Formats: sequence, C-alpha cells, structure tokens
Amino acid sequence: MRKLIAALCTSAALLAGAPASANIPAADFTLASLKDGNLKLSEQRGEVIMLNFWASWCGPCREEMPLLNDLHARYEPVGFQVWGVNVDANREDAQAMLNKIPVEFPVLFDSQSDVSKLFGVEAMPSSVFIDRDGKVRYVHKGYRSGDEAEYKKIIKELIRE
Repeated sequence: MRKLIAALCTSAALLAGAPASANIPAADFTLASLKDGNLKLSEQRGEVIMLNFWASWCGPCREEMPLLNDLHARYEPVGFQVWGVNVDANREDAQAMLNKIPVEFPVLFDSQSDVSKLFGVEAMPSSVFIDRDGKVRYVHKGYRSGDEAEYKKIIKELIRE
C-alpha cells in the first residue's frame, strides 16, 4: 500500500506541474528491455538515470534520439544512463524506428503506458531525471533543438552530487 501511495503522489506531483527540481521518490517499475531482459529502476540506485519517454510517431523524438545516444555514451562512465521508454502500443513500430535510428542505451517497452502514467507523462518526448538516491529531480517536457545544453547541465549537476 505504501508503494502505491508513493506512486500516486509522484504521479500527482508531476501532473500538477512539479517544479523543475521535484526531489520526490521515483516510482519503482520493471519493464522489458530490447537487449537486456527486464530492467528494474530501484536496482539502479547509485546511478543517475534519465528516463526518456518516446514514441515512433513523434518527430521531435526521432530528432532527439541521436543526441540522447551521445549523452549516454559520454556520461555512462561516470554513473549516468539514458533509459528510452517507448510508449507505442505495437513494439514493431518502435523496432522499425530503432532500425533507422539505432541507439546503444537501454530501450524499454511500456506498451500499456503504465509507467508513463506513474510519471505523469503528458507530452512526447518527456524526460525525467532521477538522482543517485532514486529521487525525481527534474522533468523536461517536449524537445526543441538546443535542449541538450540543458540536459548536460542537469546531468553534470546530478553526477557531481
């Protein structure tokens, strides 16, 4: 019951437009991964995680993917990971996009949008930054060219803590 209440509080805070620095516990989840079996968020404590919610039909998502791959490669050695959470109902749609825009970071499948709902995702793409203690620290909705500068600033801040 405590986990359910925490998840609902997390979702409610994000839906209500939580401040850029939310600092609330991230709802735990397990999702199937394209390459790595199932991945569970709580098993990543000690790492900084950027959950990036995306869909194959989303133009800004396609534009952002190579940039996220670069961020993952650059900062993974210092404890940062991008997790791409695909929300397509049909996994084959996601796979078709990944065939055209391959990435090295873990890609997870949320075809029922359960995890998206936990995090109050309303826009594609949306990114949720989680610190080493498992707390949501920043939420970024949408993507425009140049947003990666803000991502780098957030990543550097969180990996230094």
